[in-house]
Amino acid sequence: MTAILTSDAVHALAEKLQGKSAATVLAIVAERYAGAIAFSTSFGWEDQILTHLIWTNNLPIRVFTLDTGRMFSETYTTWQQTLDRYKQPIETLFPSTAKVEELMTSKGAFSFYESVENRQECCAVRKIEPLDRALTGTQCWVTGIRAEQSENRSMMRAVEWDSKRNLVKVHPLFDWKLDDVQTFIRKHNIPYNPLHDKGFVSIGCAPCTRAVRQGESFRAGRWWWEDASKKECGLHSLVAER
Repeated sequence: MTAILTSDAVHALAEKLQGKSAATVLAIVAERYAGAIAFSTSFGWEDQILTHLIWTNNLPIRVFTLDTGRMFSETYTTWQQTLDRYKQPIETLFPSTAKVEELMTSKGAFSFYESVENRQECCAVRKIEPLDRALTGTQCWVTGIRAEQSENRSMMRAVEWDSKRNLVKVHPLFDWKLDDVQTFIRKHNIPYNPLHDKGFVSIGCAPCTRAVRQGESFRAGRWWWEDASKKECGLHSLVAER
Protein backbone atom coordinates (compact mmCIF):
# COMPACT_ATOMS: atom_id res chain seq x y z
CA MET A 1 0.00 0.00 0.00
CA THR A 2 1.49 3.34 -1.05
CA ALA A 3 2.02 6.20 1.36
CA ILE A 4 -0.31 9.18 1.52
CA LEU A 5 1.18 12.29 -0.06
CA THR A 6 1.16 15.33 2.23
CA SER A 7 3.74 18.02 2.97
CA ASP A 8 4.15 16.63 6.50
CA ALA A 9 4.72 13.15 5.07
CA VAL A 10 7.41 14.49 2.75
CA HIS A 11 9.21 16.24 5.62
CA ALA A 12 8.96 13.09 7.73
CA LEU A 13 10.40 11.03 4.89
CA ALA A 14 13.27 13.48 4.48
CA GLU A 15 14.12 13.13 8.16
CA LYS A 16 13.94 9.33 7.97
CA LEU A 17 16.27 9.20 4.96
CA GLN A 18 18.80 11.71 6.24
CA GLY A 19 22.25 10.16 6.60
CA LYS A 20 21.19 6.84 5.04
CA SER A 21 23.19 5.15 2.28
CA ALA A 22 21.86 5.32 -1.27
CA ALA A 23 20.96 1.62 -1.17
CA THR A 24 19.02 2.07 2.07
CA VAL A 25 17.22 5.14 0.70
CA LEU A 26 16.12 3.16 -2.33
CA ALA A 27 14.94 0.24 -0.21
CA ILE A 28 12.88 2.50 2.06
CA VAL A 29 11.14 4.42 -0.74
CA ALA A 30 10.59 1.24 -2.76
CA GLU A 31 8.63 -0.19 0.14
CA ARG A 32 6.84 3.03 1.02
CA TYR A 33 5.68 3.79 -2.53
CA ALA A 34 5.30 0.22 -3.77
CA GLY A 35 3.61 0.09 -7.15
CA ALA A 36 3.88 3.85 -7.63
CA ILE A 37 7.61 4.53 -7.80
CA ALA A 38 9.80 5.08 -10.86
CA PHE A 39 13.42 5.88 -11.65
CA SER A 40 14.38 7.81 -14.79
CA THR A 41 17.76 7.01 -16.32
CA SER A 42 19.72 8.80 -19.02
CA PHE A 43 22.64 6.35 -18.66
CA GLY A 44 25.06 8.84 -17.09
CA TRP A 45 27.41 7.89 -14.26
CA GLU A 46 24.90 8.61 -11.50
CA ASP A 47 22.01 6.85 -13.19
CA GLN A 48 24.12 3.76 -13.82
CA ILE A 49 24.87 3.56 -10.10
CA LEU A 50 21.18 3.78 -9.19
CA THR A 51 20.27 1.21 -11.82
CA HIS A 52 22.91 -1.11 -10.35
CA LEU A 53 21.58 -0.63 -6.82
CA ILE A 54 17.94 -1.13 -7.84
CA TRP A 55 18.52 -4.31 -9.80
CA THR A 56 21.21 -5.98 -7.71
CA ASN A 57 18.97 -5.52 -4.66
CA ASN A 58 15.85 -6.67 -6.54
CA LEU A 59 13.96 -3.51 -5.63
CA PRO A 60 10.47 -3.06 -7.16
CA ILE A 61 11.23 0.28 -8.79
CA ARG A 62 10.19 0.84 -12.41
CA VAL A 63 13.17 1.94 -14.53
CA PHE A 64 12.47 4.06 -17.61
CA THR A 65 14.29 6.28 -20.07
CA LEU A 66 13.39 8.98 -22.57
CA ASP A 67 14.71 8.51 -26.09
CA THR A 68 14.65 12.01 -27.57
CA GLY A 69 15.77 10.86 -31.01
CA ARG A 70 18.92 13.00 -30.76
CA MET A 71 21.10 10.84 -28.51
CA PHE A 72 24.78 9.94 -28.91
CA SER A 73 25.61 6.52 -30.33
CA GLU A 74 27.70 5.95 -27.19
CA THR A 75 24.56 6.37 -25.10
CA TYR A 76 22.81 3.61 -27.04
CA THR A 77 25.89 1.40 -26.58
CA THR A 78 25.78 1.99 -22.81
CA TRP A 79 22.06 1.26 -22.85
CA GLN A 80 22.64 -2.12 -24.51
CA GLN A 81 25.53 -2.97 -22.20
CA THR A 82 23.24 -2.26 -19.25
CA LEU A 83 20.58 -4.60 -20.61
CA ASP A 84 23.20 -7.29 -21.23
CA ARG A 85 24.67 -6.94 -17.74
CA TYR A 86 21.50 -6.92 -15.63
CA LYS A 87 18.99 -8.76 -17.84
CA GLN A 88 16.21 -6.38 -16.81
CA PRO A 89 13.88 -4.28 -19.02
CA ILE A 90 14.13 -0.52 -19.35
CA GLU A 91 10.82 1.05 -20.27
CA THR A 92 11.34 3.43 -23.20
CA LEU A 93 9.32 6.51 -24.05
CA PHE A 94 9.57 8.54 -27.23
CA PRO A 95 8.25 12.05 -27.86
CA SER A 96 4.99 12.50 -29.73
CA THR A 97 5.65 11.84 -33.42
CA ALA A 98 3.13 14.51 -34.45
CA LYS A 99 4.74 17.14 -32.22
CA VAL A 100 8.26 16.36 -33.45
CA GLU A 101 7.06 16.47 -37.05
CA GLU A 102 5.37 19.82 -36.46
CA LEU A 103 8.46 21.29 -34.78
CA MET A 104 10.85 20.08 -37.48
CA THR A 105 8.54 21.21 -40.28
CA SER A 106 8.01 24.70 -38.89
CA LYS A 107 11.47 25.43 -37.48
CA GLY A 108 13.95 22.96 -38.94
CA ALA A 109 16.48 20.65 -37.29
CA PHE A 110 18.45 23.17 -35.21
CA SER A 111 15.97 25.80 -34.02
CA PHE A 112 17.26 25.35 -30.45
CA TYR A 113 20.46 27.23 -31.32
CA GLU A 114 18.48 30.36 -32.23
CA SER A 115 17.03 31.30 -28.82
CA VAL A 116 16.44 30.07 -25.29
CA GLU A 117 12.72 29.95 -26.06
CA ASN A 118 13.29 27.68 -29.06
CA ARG A 119 15.56 25.42 -27.04
CA GLN A 120 13.01 25.16 -24.26
CA GLU A 121 10.35 24.36 -26.85
CA CYS A 122 12.47 21.49 -28.20
CA CYS A 123 13.09 20.18 -24.68
CA ALA A 124 9.38 20.40 -23.95
CA VAL A 125 8.53 18.31 -27.01
CA ARG A 126 11.33 15.76 -26.76
CA LYS A 127 11.70 15.45 -22.96
CA ILE A 128 9.05 17.01 -20.78
CA GLU A 129 5.92 15.70 -22.50
CA PRO A 130 7.13 12.06 -22.55
CA LEU A 131 8.40 12.44 -18.97
CA ASP A 132 4.99 13.59 -17.80
CA ARG A 133 3.48 10.56 -19.49
CA ALA A 134 6.02 8.28 -17.84
CA LEU A 135 5.23 9.69 -14.40
CA THR A 136 1.45 9.46 -14.70
CA GLY A 137 0.18 7.59 -11.65
CA THR A 138 3.59 7.76 -9.97
CA GLN A 139 3.92 9.00 -6.38
CA CYS A 140 7.71 8.87 -6.04
CA TRP A 141 10.26 9.79 -8.69
CA VAL A 142 13.87 8.72 -8.09
CA THR A 143 16.61 10.67 -9.89
CA GLY A 144 20.40 10.78 -10.10
CA ILE A 145 20.64 14.48 -9.22
CA ARG A 146 23.65 15.57 -7.17
CA ALA A 147 23.95 18.96 -5.47
CA GLU A 148 27.43 19.41 -6.90
CA GLN A 149 26.20 19.32 -10.50
CA SER A 150 25.02 22.94 -10.78
CA GLU A 151 24.02 26.04 -8.83
CA ASN A 152 20.37 25.26 -9.55
CA ARG A 153 20.72 21.72 -8.20
CA SER A 154 22.64 22.82 -5.11
CA MET A 155 19.48 24.70 -4.10
CA MET A 156 17.40 21.51 -4.23
CA ARG A 157 17.02 18.99 -1.42
CA ALA A 158 17.59 15.25 -1.21
CA VAL A 159 13.81 14.80 -0.77
CA GLU A 160 11.41 17.27 -2.40
CA TRP A 161 7.77 17.77 -3.17
CA ASP A 162 7.25 18.38 -6.89
CA SER A 163 4.17 20.59 -6.91
CA LYS A 164 3.99 20.56 -10.70
CA ARG A 165 3.57 16.78 -10.92
CA ASN A 166 2.18 16.13 -7.43
CA LEU A 167 4.81 13.62 -6.41
CA VAL A 168 7.82 13.15 -4.18
CA LYS A 169 11.27 13.45 -5.74
CA VAL A 170 14.08 11.53 -4.09
CA HIS A 171 17.75 12.01 -4.98
CA PRO A 172 19.70 9.17 -3.26
CA LEU A 173 23.09 10.47 -4.48
CA PHE A 174 22.39 14.11 -3.65
CA ASP A 175 25.42 14.57 -1.36
CA TRP A 176 27.83 12.44 -3.38
CA LYS A 177 30.89 14.06 -4.93
CA LEU A 178 32.19 13.18 -8.40
CA ASP A 179 35.05 11.21 -6.85
CA ASP A 180 32.50 9.12 -4.92
CA VAL A 181 30.64 8.39 -8.15
CA GLN A 182 33.75 7.38 -10.10
CA THR A 183 35.06 5.22 -7.26
CA PHE A 184 31.76 3.33 -6.98
CA ILE A 185 31.64 2.77 -10.75
CA ARG A 186 35.15 1.30 -10.75
CA LYS A 187 34.63 -0.80 -7.61
CA HIS A 188 31.52 -2.52 -8.99
CA ASN A 189 32.64 -2.58 -12.64
CA ILE A 190 29.43 -0.85 -13.72
CA PRO A 191 29.07 -0.14 -17.46
CA TYR A 192 29.22 3.59 -18.17
CA ASN A 193 29.12 5.94 -21.13
CA PRO A 194 32.61 6.17 -22.72
CA LEU A 195 31.99 9.86 -23.40
CA HIS A 196 32.68 10.42 -19.70
CA ASP A 197 36.32 9.52 -20.41
CA LYS A 198 36.42 12.25 -23.07
CA GLY A 199 35.41 15.12 -20.79
CA PHE A 200 31.63 14.78 -21.04
CA VAL A 201 30.39 15.08 -17.47
CA SER A 202 26.70 15.65 -18.20
CA ILE A 203 25.44 13.88 -21.32
CA GLY A 204 22.20 14.78 -23.08
CA CYS A 205 21.22 15.16 -26.72
CA ALA A 206 24.15 15.09 -29.16
CA PRO A 207 23.59 18.55 -30.73
CA CYS A 208 23.31 20.13 -27.27
CA THR A 209 26.22 18.55 -25.40
CA ARG A 210 29.98 19.03 -25.55
CA ALA A 211 32.94 18.08 -23.38
CA VAL A 212 33.72 20.26 -20.38
CA ARG A 213 36.96 22.23 -20.49
CA GLN A 214 39.49 22.61 -17.67
CA GLY A 215 38.03 24.72 -14.88
CA GLU A 216 34.47 24.72 -16.23
CA SER A 217 31.42 23.69 -14.19
CA PHE A 218 29.83 20.26 -14.60
CA ARG A 219 26.91 21.70 -16.59
CA ALA A 220 29.04 23.92 -18.86
CA GLY A 221 28.87 21.31 -21.61
CA ARG A 222 25.08 21.50 -21.82
CA TRP A 223 23.60 24.24 -24.06
CA TRP A 224 26.99 25.95 -23.94
CA TRP A 225 25.79 28.80 -26.16
CA GLU A 226 23.36 29.99 -23.48
CA ASP A 227 23.71 31.96 -20.25
CA ALA A 228 25.01 29.71 -17.46
CA SER A 229 21.99 30.41 -15.27
CA LYS A 230 19.67 28.60 -17.70
CA LYS A 231 21.31 25.16 -17.73
CA GLU A 232 18.13 23.12 -17.20
CA CYS A 233 15.72 21.62 -19.69
CA GLY A 234 12.70 21.74 -17.41
CA LEU A 235 12.81 18.16 -16.14
CA HIS A 236 14.25 19.32 -12.84
CA SER A 237 13.19 22.93 -12.46
CA LEU A 238 12.89 24.37 -8.99
CA VAL A 239 9.19 23.68 -8.63
CA ALA A 240 9.38 22.01 -5.25
CA GLU A 241 7.69 23.60 -2.25
CA ARG A 242 10.39 24.75 0.14
